[in-house]
Amino acid sequence: MNDHTEQLFEQYADMIYRIAMSYGNQTALAEDVVQEVFLRFLRRKPKFKNSQHEKAWFIRVAINCCKSMVSSAWMKHTSPLEDAGQTALPFHNEEESFLYGLVLKLPPKYRAVVYLRYYEEYQVKEIAKILHITPNLVSTRLSRAKKILKNEISKERMCFQDGTEFMEENVQQNSTEYGTKKQNMV
Repeated sequence: MNDHTEQLFEQYADMIYRIAMSYGNQTALAEDVVQEVFLRFLRRKPKFKNSQHEKAWFIRVAINCCKSMVSSAWMKHTSPLEDAGQTALPFHNEEESFLYGLVLKLPPKYRAVVYLRYYEEYQVKEIAKILHITPNLVSTRLSRAKKILKNEISKERMCFQDGTEFMEENVQQNSTEYGTKKQNMV
């Protein structure tokens, strides 16, 4: 690899990896996608107008590779290591991990627009160009994805609050019983 390709790899490999993880949540798939995107870059040697065009090209090729790999017959008959409990991406806190899990539950068409909008900070018109869809469709998908995420977060909060209340009641009940047993022992 020449210096320019190494520089591009340093600049875009992590982004491509995150895109691939959002499609399949499988480390092996993500690594394969990163490799395939850079192989395509080396084979085609595209000329870019500017850095935005360059970044958009890498995103578009990554998305296309993800779609191809996820829909392949081989992928349909395999089970990822993540199903066995291996975590795909490390997180700094539980909130990030929780949100990532919710985003992964979104259908792929929603995951892509959420990733591009909130992680790569693209505007709606730019996302539309990258995904080859209309800006209105991008806005609709973002809106629907946010609604789904909001509902899921609400459900999780309800479960957490119910669980917390349940645990607090059990702790109080157990401590009362323990105090009663202790008094009876004396």
